[in-house]
Parts: sequence; structure tokens; C-alpha cells
Amino acid sequence: MEFQELQSILNKKAKVVIVTHKNPDGDAMGSSLGLAGILKKKGCDVAVVAPTEYPAFLNWIKGNKEVLVWGRNNKLIKKFIQEADVLFCLDFNALHRIDEVGELISESNGKKVMIDHHQQPDDFVDYMMSDTSASSTAEMVYEFIEKLGDKNLIDGGIGEALYCGIMTDTGSFRFPSTTSKTHAIVGKIIEKGADHSMVHRRIYDSNTQRRLKLLGYCLMNMEVLDRYKVAIIKISKEDHKNYNIQKGDTEGIVNYGLSMSHIQCSAFFREDGDIVKISFRSKDDYDVNEFARKYFNGGGHINAAGGMSNDSLEITIDKFKKIIVSQND
Repeated sequence: MEFQELQSILNKKAKVVIVTHKNPDGDAMGSSLGLAGILKKKGCDVAVVAPTEYPAFLNWIKGNKEVLVWGRNNKLIKKFIQEADVLFCLDFNALHRIDEVGELISESNGKKVMIDHHQQPDDFVDYMMSDTSASSTAEMVYEFIEKLGDKNLIDGGIGEALYCGIMTDTGSFRFPSTTSKTHAIVGKIIEKGADHSMVHRRIYDSNTQRRLKLLGYCLMNMEVLDRYKVAIIKISKEDHKNYNIQKGDTEGIVNYGLSMSHIQCSAFFREDGDIVKISFRSKDDYDVNEFARKYFNGGGHINAAGGMSNDSLEITIDKFKKIIVSQND
């Protein structure tokens, strides 16, 4: 599908569904709600779908109250996806990553659009914007809005959604993916009325005492493999109970390992039911995307990736250590 055809469909007040990935983060919700705001202003009938719940510190974003969450709004989600003229897939690039919602999208007759910055996208869409050099999907959504010719529709609320996505996925503009273009886009968003200070405050100054105690516990028990420049942080099922861990409480904890100057890779292991979820972060050219894909059924970006394991927490961490040692000795 050519862009002009997509543009024409959207200009005719189309029925649109915007879907993002499981366990949505700031970029997922920011890009989705930012795009939704624009399309609503164009007269489209828009539904935003999250495959799972997301952290409470994202609930302030304009349009949040209308988000449909799989597990709570299944009938409505099925109806909207079946009737959609256009389905936007934001911040993910493979339908199997969103479970049942992916199956519904696959069966839909609507035109499918991907806007994403992760590596190795699957080819399941009619129109694809894929740019692994982009700082965030929110940055790409801004460029998509420009391409539509609808930059004039951006207001403070839409700008704040996009700013949230860009800010969180760039680690407050410190990751290598942050470019002069990123800063230029942010400048334009602020000119549109986005309160950047408020966005930062809502995201990073929303801790509870419980969450800070959890962070302290994680750092106290962090294992550092100095020889291999690797930090390991873990949370067990027992820790979940002891600290009453809520959605979003573990967000960003993996980054603390990288705050040590000599550490090149930080790995965060968390028991979640019968599986272990893993977050990897790295510096410079340390490729955790390839590592996650090769060993832990995951992927992402060069410096930020995720994975999973069906083994126990202890076995998974032991496997990780053995791989690190074998790669460096």
C-alpha cells in the first residue's frame, strides 16, 4: 500500500484501532495515545488497545481513560478489530508478541500499518515505517503526523504523550539513539504547549515508599562480575510477596547496574509465574539484542533488549553467567 492510499483512508474518517505491545511502557502508551489524539481530531473513530495492563504512572496521559485492555474489554476489542478500516501496530514488529490480540489482528480485513524502531520486523503489514536508528516509536509517530500534513493538530496534551514516549525510551535523552533530530522534534513539541517538566515529574517522581524499599533491596543484593563488566539484579517470587510488587514497580531498576563506570552490561531477572522475564541494558557497542535473541528467546535494540526463560530463577542466572564466562575466557 502506498502512503497516499493510507492518507486517503484516514482523511475519510476511518475506523481505526491502535495496538501496542504487552506490558506497555512510556513509549508504547505515549506513541499510541499521541497518534490517537491526532486521528480523533481528523474525525476518525479510534480505539487504543493494550494487550495487558500498564503502570499507573502512565495513567495521566491524555486519552488514557478510553484505553481498552485485553482481559477486561475483550468483547469490545474483538468488535473494534473486526470492524477496523486501519490497524496501527506501534512499538512492536511481530504479532506473536501480543498473543491473542495478534491473532485477531491477523484475521482482520483492515489495512495494517506498522510504526516501530525494533530490529528484524516481521512482514505482516500493508504499510511499514521501520527505523532502527530512531530514538523511539513516539519520534517516528511525530514524523508520521508530519507526513500526513497534520502537524498543526498537535496540542499540549498530544505533545505531552509524544514527549513521554521520547523521554522514556531515550533514558531522559542520554542513550546513543538520541540525535539532533530527536532534540529538534522535542523542541517543536514544547512549542506546541507540552509541559515537559510535568511529564518528567509524573514519570520519575511517582515512587512509593514500598517501591524505594524494593529498589534498595535489589541494589543491596546486586551481584557484580567485575572481571566481565556485568551486573546482575534479581527478584524472586518470594520477593514479589514480601514487597507487594505492583505493575511498574520494577521499571528502570535494570539501569542502575550501568551507573557504575566499568559495567558494560546490566541484566535484571524476575520470576513471573512459571517463567523468568529478563531485561538487558548495555553501553557502547555491547549488543544485548543479539545476545537476547541467541540465548533467551528475546530481542530488542543493541543497548536495550528483553528475553525469557522457562527454567527456574537460579538455573537461568547460572546459564547467563556460564555464557558470559564462555564468551570472555
